[in-house]
Amino acid sequence: MAETGEKSLRELVAKVGRYPEDAYHFVREGLGYAVHRVHGPESAAQITVMKYLVQKNLDLVDLRELYEKGELSKTVVAAIDDAGGFESLNRHVSGSDLCWGLRDYALQRWGRMTRSVLAGWNITETVDFGNIVFAMIEFEFMQKQPSDSLEDFRNVFDFAEAFDGYDIPFDG
Repeated sequence: MAETGEKSLRELVAKVGRYPEDAYHFVREGLGYAVHRVHGPESAAQITVMKYLVQKNLDLVDLRELYEKGELSKTVVAAIDDAGGFESLNRHVSGSDLCWGLRDYALQRWGRMTRSVLAGWNITETVDFGNIVFAMIEFEFMQKQPSDSLEDFRNVFDFAEAFDGYDIPFDG
């Protein structure tokens, strides 16, 4: 199964052509960082529901439909309820929140070298993060909400201002 994902990622990189594989890995890892910053840690109930979604290859829309039809096991229903319902299960972040999360994540990883590392991957403005995200959505590595747009990533911050003369964010 991991080989299929790697193959698909290589196919994505080949199709888009602008960003290397490492850039996609960085954005995927940074998404987790941003989600944690916006929503906090996942509860045990949220983890249980997310594992169920992965095992059954469902998304939250499918899960809500099954929930409303009464077609879920008592264990899954209890986990949804314990998690705080469907609103608590949706751990979506906006394009802007993701850009700021990627900024902080990058600074923690590379410090003063951040801008050079990102430039080496052809990432020179926040819309590049959006291009990567939407390519991953197209290849079904990520999901989007109907209101999500590439414009959400445009001009979120200036790279020179964000990465030169910064304070390294610390989430201790």
